[in-house]
Amino acid sequence: MAFYETTFITRQDISAADADKLANQFSDLIKEMDGKVLKKEYWGLRNLAYRINKGRKGHYVMLGIEATGDTVKELERKYKINEDIIRNLTIRVESISDAPSPMLKSADNDDRPSFDDIGQ
Repeated sequence: MAFYETTFITRQDISAADADKLANQFSDLIKEMDGKVLKKEYWGLRNLAYRINKGRKGHYVMLGIEATGDTVKELERKYKINEDIIRNLTIRVESISDAPSPMLKSADNDDRPSFDDIGQ
C-alpha cells in the first residue's frame, strides 16, 4: 500500500460540521477497503482563487491515507458523485508527516506584517 494526500473542497453554504461529516464518510470508505486514515485536517472556510459555480469560498479538508490504488479510484469516484464537493486532488507521497501541514500552520500564525508594523 502507498501513501496519499487527498484534499477536497466543499461548497461554501454547508456548515463546517457537514464538511466534517463528509470527511468521516470518506474515512469510513477508506477503512472498509482495508486502508488507513493517518491524518485528517480541516483547513477552514477559505477564499477560492476563482469562482466555482458562483461561489467565492469553500471548506477545505485534507486526509493523509495509506491505501491501494483501487481504494483511491473508488474514493475519487465518490468525490465526483457527491454534489457538495466542488474540487478534489489526490497525490501520492513518500510518507505522511505527523506535523501540521503548511496550510494549517499559515492559518494559525500569519507571519505577514500587520498594518501597525508597516508605519514603524
